[in-house]
Amino acid sequence: MYTTNASRGLPRHRSRHLTERYTRWALRCVIATLVIALLWLVLAFHLNGQWMFALLFLVLGASLGVVFTKRTLMSHRYIFPAIAGLGVFVIFPLLYTIGISFSNYSSSNLLSEERVRGQLMSQTYQQEGNAFDLTLYQEGELVRLYLENSEADTPQRFVSSPLNFDNHETRQIGIQAVDASPTQEPLGMRAIIQARDSLQGLRLLTPNGAELRMAGLRQFAPMVDRYEAREDGTLYDRRDDRVLTPDPAIGFFVADNGERITPGWPVNVGFTNYTKIFTDPDIRGPFMQIFVWTFVFAALTVVFTLAVGFVLASLLQWDQLKGKAIYRTLLILPYAVPAFISILIFKGMFNQHFGEVNMILDTLFGVRPEWFTDPWLARSMLLIVNTWLGYPYMLLLCMGLIQAIPQDLYEASAVDGGGPITNLFKITLPLIIKPLTPLLIAAFAFNFNNFVLIALLTGGNPDILGASTPAGTTDLLVSYTYRIAFQDAGQNFGLAAAIATLIFLLVAGMSMLNLRLSKVKV
Repeated sequence: MYTTNASRGLPRHRSRHLTERYTRWALRCVIATLVIALLWLVLAFHLNGQWMFALLFLVLGASLGVVFTKRTLMSHRYIFPAIAGLGVFVIFPLLYTIGISFSNYSSSNLLSEERVRGQLMSQTYQQEGNAFDLTLYQEGELVRLYLENSEADTPQRFVSSPLNFDNHETRQIGIQAVDASPTQEPLGMRAIIQARDSLQGLRLLTPNGAELRMAGLRQFAPMVDRYEAREDGTLYDRRDDRVLTPDPAIGFFVADNGERITPGWPVNVGFTNYTKIFTDPDIRGPFMQIFVWTFVFAALTVVFTLAVGFVLASLLQWDQLKGKAIYRTLLILPYAVPAFISILIFKGMFNQHFGEVNMILDTLFGVRPEWFTDPWLARSMLLIVNTWLGYPYMLLLCMGLIQAIPQDLYEASAVDGGGPITNLFKITLPLIIKPLTPLLIAAFAFNFNNFVLIALLTGGNPDILGASTPAGTTDLLVSYTYRIAFQDAGQNFGLAAAIATLIFLLVAGMSMLNLRLSKVKV
C-alpha cells in the first residue's frame, strides 16, 4: 500500500516546478477563504440568536482548518467533503429534530420570550373618547392634517403644521384647535393610503394633553399602550385591569383566571410529546391505526411487486418465448416514466365519476366503487398503483439473479424428471432469495416512507373520524407527521418531531437488519 511522506509526518520536498508550487499556494488561499467565510457565518448566526447553527459552522470551520493544515491528516482530506455534507445535511437536521421533539415548539409557541414580550408591549387599544375624522391638505411639498369630531355635541377641530410624509419614524406632533377646515381641496383616499406608514408613526398632542394615534384609514383616536411592564417580570393589562404572569413551564403569559395569552415561547417539556403519542386516546388511536397500516402497506407492496416482477422475469427466461428484447423493454418502460406523472394519471383513471376504471366496471358489472371515500377501497387503490410503480425494479433484480443460476442445475433436474414447479421451489427460489433479502428490506424501508404516493393520490383521505389531529385512513406515518407539522391549525412541530424520531428509529433498525443480512451473504 502506498504511503505518502506527509501521512507519516515526514518533511515535504520543495518542488522544482513553479506550477506545482503556485497550485499549492492557491489551494491554501482557498482553504483560508473558506475558514474565514465559515467564521463569518458563526458570528452572523450568533448575533441573530441562532446558537445551534453558529455551533454547527464553528465545528465545520475548525474541522476544515485542522484537516487541511495538519500534514498527518492528509489522507482524510479526500473524504472530508463527504463527511462534512453528512454532518450538515443528515446529522445536524436529525439532532435538531430530536431537540424539537422535547419542546412545545408550535405555531403558538414560535417566538422567543423577549420577542413575545415586545409584541405584547407594542399592543394598543382605543381609550374611551370620540374618534376624529382625518382629512389631508396639500401645502407645497408638505401635507397638513385636519381632524374633526363632528359627532360630538360640541364639535372639535384640530389642524397640524405642514408635515413631511417621507419621514416614517415615530414622532410626536402638536396640533392646534381651529374653528373651520382649510379652504383648499382635500386629498383623496389614495393619498391617505400612500401616507399610511408615516401616519401610523404620528403621535398627535391636543392642547389639553390627550394623545391621538391612527385608529383607521380615516380616523385618529386616543390610543394608549395596553400593557405596562413591571419590575418583577409581570405585565399589567390596563384595558382589562389584570396582571399577566410569565409561566416558564408552559411558555405563556397567564392571567389570574388561568387564561393563556398568545403568542407564547418554546420551552422544554421533556418526554411529554412521546408519552402523549401512547397515552392520549385522541392521538394514540389514529397513531396506532396509521402505524399498523404503514407496516401492512410496506409489506404488501414488497410482496405484490416481488410476485409480479418474479413471474414476469421467469416468463422472460422462457426459451420458447420469441421477441424477449421487445417484451423486456416494454415491461421496464413504467420505470422510466416519472412517478408523479404515473400517479396523477392513475388518480384520473380512478376518478369516481369520470374515471375509466369505474366506467369499465359500470359497463361490465353495474358497480361504481367509491375509490376515494371508502377507506378499504382507497387502500386497495394505493396498493394497485404502487405495485404498478414498483414491479419494474423487482423485475430487473429477478432477471439478473435468475440469469446467474447455472443452467446445468435445470438440465440435471430435467434428467431427474423435475418440472417447472420443482425447479421453482428446489432451484430458483433457494438460490435467489438470499441475495434478494437485503434488497427487499431496502424496498420495505423505502415504501415505509413513501410520502409522494400518499400526497399526490389520496392526500391521506378519507379522514379518521374522532381524531384530534389531522389523520387519514390512508396516511402513512411520514404523511401523518407532515400533516401535524404543516396542515394542523396549531402546527404542533414538537409532536411531529417526536413521531419523526420514532420513524427514524424504526428505519434505523431495519437498516441494521439489512447490514446484518448483507454480512451473512458475504
